[in-house]
Amino acid sequence: MSGFSPAFERLGAALAAVVLQQQETLAEFLPREDWSADLTARTYTSGGVTVRVGLLGSYATRERTWLWGWANPQFGEDHPAVRPTLPIRAIGERLGIPEFTTPEVDLSWYEGPAGHGGELVAMAAGGVLGGGGYIGAGYDGGSAYLHVDDPQAPPAGWDPVPVPRLLTNATSLFAREPRLTLARLLSRHRVPYRERGEVTEVLLPGGGTARAFFDNRGRFVRWESDLAAAPVPDDHGVPLVH
Repeated sequence: MSGFSPAFERLGAALAAVVLQQQETLAEFLPREDWSADLTARTYTSGGVTVRVGLLGSYATRERTWLWGWANPQFGEDHPAVRPTLPIRAIGERLGIPEFTTPEVDLSWYEGPAGHGGELVAMAAGGVLGGGGYIGAGYDGGSAYLHVDDPQAPPAGWDPVPVPRLLTNATSLFAREPRLTLARLLSRHRVPYRERGEVTEVLLPGGGTARAFFDNRGRFVRWESDLAAAPVPDDHGVPLVH
């Protein structure tokens, strides 16, 4: 049984697929090589690429707790890297999400598919802020989580091919509402859809349709798609439909 609050679970479900897709896009843009960070300057450099970051918080491996940057005595809410992430706490207060407002979150109960519960807190927090994604920067005893707040980091684009994989992976992490997970991903890319019973019908950009099937408990079952063939130009450059 999850030790997360229902409000956090619902938010995580809404954001999970969007965040996972953005993480894949960030991984293609930012090499994960030898890295350095200057949190006062709000910079993270890896493989010759430097991006602007903010400090979300950190996960301590031994204690199995998440500590927000604003609650860390080494930083505090007035630190340059922390100030951009304070909207997370404000949203937590407004929506009643204790994981966003508790200075140090006990995650010792977590035994799920993620490496540790702090990864899920970072996912939800990064999803709330949007931007280029988040980075887990390991240190002796745990990991610091940085939010990429830099316009040079590209946003994820629409691609129907990885949708079933994204949905499967996202719902393994936040299993509360798979249909909400899909709906938020489609809405993020302005892809029209319609929910009918246990099926979500998707009108794919460029033509074609897809259907996501869910069982009577709301769990994602399978994805079927019918991609329309692109028009073939004639000798004058005019598209012909065969």
